[in-house]
Amino acid sequence: MQYDVVVVGAGPSGATAAEDLARSGHKVAFIDREGRIKPCGGAIPPRLIADFFIPDDQIVAKVNTARMISPTGRQVDIPIENGFVGMVDREYFDAFLRQRAKDAGAHRYAGTFTRIERDADGTHVIYRDKISGNDMRLTTKLVIGADGARSNVARAEIKDGDKIPYVIAYHEIIEAPAANATYDPMRCDVVYDGKISPDFYGWVFPHGAHASVGMGSMIKSVDVKQATADLRTASGLTDCKTIRREGAPIPLKPLDCWDNGKDVVLAGDAAGVVAPSSGEGIYYAMVGGRVAATAAAACLASGRVKDLQLARKLFMREHKQVFRVLGAMQNAYYRSDERRERFVSLCHDVDVQKLTFEAYMNKKLVKARPLAHLKIGIKNLAHLTRLVSPLRT
Repeated sequence: MQYDVVVVGAGPSGATAAEDLARSGHKVAFIDREGRIKPCGGAIPPRLIADFFIPDDQIVAKVNTARMISPTGRQVDIPIENGFVGMVDREYFDAFLRQRAKDAGAHRYAGTFTRIERDADGTHVIYRDKISGNDMRLTTKLVIGADGARSNVARAEIKDGDKIPYVIAYHEIIEAPAANATYDPMRCDVVYDGKISPDFYGWVFPHGAHASVGMGSMIKSVDVKQATADLRTASGLTDCKTIRREGAPIPLKPLDCWDNGKDVVLAGDAAGVVAPSSGEGIYYAMVGGRVAATAAAACLASGRVKDLQLARKLFMREHKQVFRVLGAMQNAYYRSDERRERFVSLCHDVDVQKLTFEAYMNKKLVKARPLAHLKIGIKNLAHLTRLVSPLRT
């Protein structure tokens, strides 16, 4: 059989692309490296739940508060008004998305991508079968590379596809304790402390019966396991049973080019679409899968390989400004504990809280409150120029 599209990788991005293409009547296969669970806090906003029809049984917790914790231990609780942030467990959420793609008609293959070959008969995706260990070949018109950060598809097929900056993320899934003075099953804790992460942050995110405790850093010398152990100690979670441990790179910048001008287009982490500053990836991965599917369908219908460029154009048209603002915030405030202290001070401002979560929940920058933006801009300038104390809220 010749496929219209073979999707390499079946996390949220690849599974979404495969499902969308299958539902639109295309012959689709996806290659899934079974058994790997990505480290992830698991937060999904209401817009994702609505846009991608996520059923309530996939939501393992509904968070109504985010707590920001500064290097000196100051805390600010930010209420999530008019809704909640859903939490998913990637072990089950990814499996649900893969099964949904299969139910839509996509063919699933278990194995590990090795290379792409081309000859007079077309484009061939070669993968190592999980059960037999033999090399297998799928013939296709197009390939979607959704095989994560440090993507092998991107490295082989896309200019500068191996040059995405990334954070190494590590977390431990633990049995959650009962609610107590330091742990709230309806609150996400975000820890901005150089002792945990010198250039990113640590987190404690509830997952119902479990919790995700982890951190990330771009600095290779950081001992991520020790940092996570220190975070567990600081959060009163040392005695909780550890269910599993996971680590992986998380990209921090979208690639400048997502297609090879012939037969390959990237999606999700492979294209670098994780939000700076927050590290949020699930929503953007699924949008990346959707626009890659849209671009592939357009290319198949028109015969124009240029249509593969639609994936990046559609994504950046809607999200470029958000990524730009978040990137500037990370560059400004994550570089030292003094800057992180100032960032938490800004988070005390009610307008900062409202604008931040309105943007997070709806995935759009809020432009309707110019006075609030002006006030926040003045506070930012005062902190970045050190005109005020780091503790000034």
